Amino acid sequence: MESGTRSDVLIAGASVAGLTTARTLRDEGFPGTITMIGDEDALPYDRPPLSKQILTGKWDVEESALCSEADLDRLGVRLLLGTAAVSLDLPGRVVTTASGGELRYGTLVVTTGTSARRPAYGAGLGGVHLLRTRADATALRGDLATARHAVVAGAGVLGSEIAAALREIGVAVTLVGRSRHLRLGLAGDLLSPLIGRLHRANGVDLRLGEEVAGLRGDDRVSAVVLSGGDVIETDFVVAAIGCVPNTGWLTSSGLDVSDGVVCDLAGRAAPGVFAAGDVAAWTDPRTGVPVRVEHQLNAAEQARLVAGTIATGTTPTAPPVPFFWSELFGTRIQVYGHGDGDGTSLDTIAGDAGSGRFVAAVQRDGIVTGIVGWNMPRDFRAARAHVGRPAAELSRL
Repeated sequence: MESGTRSDVLIAGASVAGLTTARTLRDEGFPGTITMIGDEDALPYDRPPLSKQILTGKWDVEESALCSEADLDRLGVRLLLGTAAVSLDLPGRVVTTASGGELRYGTLVVTTGTSARRPAYGAGLGGVHLLRTRADATALRGDLATARHAVVAGAGVLGSEIAAALREIGVAVTLVGRSRHLRLGLAGDLLSPLIGRLHRANGVDLRLGEEVAGLRGDDRVSAVVLSGGDVIETDFVVAAIGCVPNTGWLTSSGLDVSDGVVCDLAGRAAPGVFAAGDVAAWTDPRTGVPVRVEHQLNAAEQARLVAGTIATGTTPTAPPVPFFWSELFGTRIQVYGHGDGDGTSLDTIAGDAGSGRFVAAVQRDGIVTGIVGWNMPRDFRAARAHVGRPAAELSRL
């Protein structure tokens, strides 16, 4: 694409949210020109398999692709890979790329996602990994052939998924978390006891309430020193300590990027600018506070709403209800709505937690704020209708 060429819609970020925006625009009959740029050299791909099928070797990295070049040609989407956005001229509606090119637009959709947070330890030391991109997954897979033990740092979703995948292929795992709780996305701390039980039953050594204080090794990590003083010999380390929104290129734009791209209820950050996916902080109608939800399903739903607004002019009155899922050791865990926050309780409405199959309602101030499913996907789907209703109306499914 020549510098200065104008697109009716410019999508900055070749991600799930970016691709879904483009597809939905065409589904809605949008006739204008669409350009999508991405800083990686790969076609848009699915990230959840990185910590599941790809890590366990069931898939090659190429199988995570979400589209082909032919698909994009049929959509009439011009894709520029290896093209990182470095600045935004908001009044002029121009995005400048790392190569110095200028991309003009009518409407900009920011879908640049997040990057893995880098730990303070391990710089220049072999065997210290992140897991956010295909390249990360390939590097990590290269360490698995002879590995017997891994330390996973991070007690969130990704840390738990990596630990589960490594145990599946026979690697011993120590999971280290600064928090004393295992947090699983929208469920917050509520499921921590159950998740902990699941990890322990599958041989994971949990070290909660501790941090990685340092590493030992010459060219390559050979041991991890915990904040409590224990030294754990290991073959490699995976740091899964959170993500950072990719907003550095927007810091001088005038947009509010205090924690991601701050948007209204419909994903609008400024006139002619929308954001969707992990990078976007949509305003929560319950609190008026911008919130980022880091999950593929949320990214796709936000993208559909943004594309609908651009194509039809119809503005949604509320953001999508957050939806999250994960799978650990063959257990499907699903959360719809909000499962965290002070004053919440978890009440079983189907099945039994002791049996390993249940659906529960998250309540706060007499209102159902979320639904949790544990190996009961059909009942979980039926229970989602309770979200937003008085808890007094709940009955067992």
